Amino acid sequence: MSETEVTTAPSPLLLADGRPAAGAWSLDPALRHLNHGSFGAVPLVAQERQNELRSEMERSPVVWFPALPQRLAATRVDLAAFLRVAPDDLALVPNASAGASVVYASLSRRRGGEIVVTDHGYGAVTMGAERLARRWGGRVRTARVPLDADAQQAYEAVVAEVSEATDLVVVDQITSATARRMPVDLIGAELRRRGIPFLVDGAHAPGLIAAPLAGVEADFWVGNLHKWGCTPRGTATLVAGGPLREQLYPLIDSWGAPDPYPDRFDQQGTLDATSYLAAPTALDFIGRTWGWDTARRYMDDLADYGEQVIGAAFAELTGASGPVGVGMPVPGMRLVRLPAGLGATRVEADALRDRVAEELAVEAAFTSFDGIGYLRLSAHVYNTPADYEYFAEACVPVLGEWARAAREQHDTP
Repeated sequence: MSETEVTTAPSPLLLADGRPAAGAWSLDPALRHLNHGSFGAVPLVAQERQNELRSEMERSPVVWFPALPQRLAATRVDLAAFLRVAPDDLALVPNASAGASVVYASLSRRRGGEIVVTDHGYGAVTMGAERLARRWGGRVRTARVPLDADAQQAYEAVVAEVSEATDLVVVDQITSATARRMPVDLIGAELRRRGIPFLVDGAHAPGLIAAPLAGVEADFWVGNLHKWGCTPRGTATLVAGGPLREQLYPLIDSWGAPDPYPDRFDQQGTLDATSYLAAPTALDFIGRTWGWDTARRYMDDLADYGEQVIGAAFAELTGASGPVGVGMPVPGMRLVRLPAGLGATRVEADALRDRVAEELAVEAAFTSFDGIGYLRLSAHVYNTPADYEYFAEACVPVLGEWARAAREQHDTP
């Protein structure tokens, strides 16, 4: 690697007994895990707690399920405290996309049936908006937000697509493919003034942002706790305030239907709800071991270090240098531009992810935006500077060869 100056590597976090933080997880040691943002990772203590709960459920299901709504209601209090919202505003859903689907299934057309999204939106959530627009006989309008747009520019791009025909606006708080924030506070205030419902996709926000809903005027907000919060997968929240929340019902009709929001979400037949009940164990583990503020600072410092180390390696390889111009950067997440020929579309980026995992033994996220491929870094407490140094030294040269081969194949008549 060249002598390009990089930020000093942060000291790895340790457990109370002096072991590396990774010792608290069951991650495969044969892989480098550099993609926490996609599926998260569950600490052993939370896995063990969920297994205990499952055993309890299986020992006496007839006792378990009638008592479950009361236990879930108590869990909602804990999760609401972590997000710093009122418990009566928070419903439990399997993931952020499911929360968005609840909103789509519950709202009625009031104006022209138009829905505004952005070109940074999560694909599944945008697809749901498109289906809703078709049911309404309307259409989806896409706000084009440049990657380097600041808060005001992004706000203006979204509001420019809002009209008298708009029935719903959907914006990511933290974008998945481009690892940037959106000014949901500014957008929400303007939509509230106009009386237009606003759905915020905060899938990546819990854990990365201490109080993700502070100052955000949204009718609906959805967020995954199983990403940065490290809870068991299938743990997410739907937070809703105002009169529209009384229209929200679970996607499964069950015996809780007559109950008010959010209680009606606590009764979903025979679904395995142990992920929700074990979620506080994961959140408390990080809070007690390091403290969430310390964890966030470490993740951000490490992502910054990884961006510079890997970016410098690519710069030496390709001659292109400089960080990716993200207008509203996200703590703990960074983008590194890939050489031409790699990951230019979502399909190509996903294929690259799979190939890197199989051939280079690294779990990494590759994304695309506006025809350009990126490596998306998402650090967590179990990562260390050595993970990113390894990627720079062992993987970047291989990716350079793959990119060269892809360009040659494309240029071959």
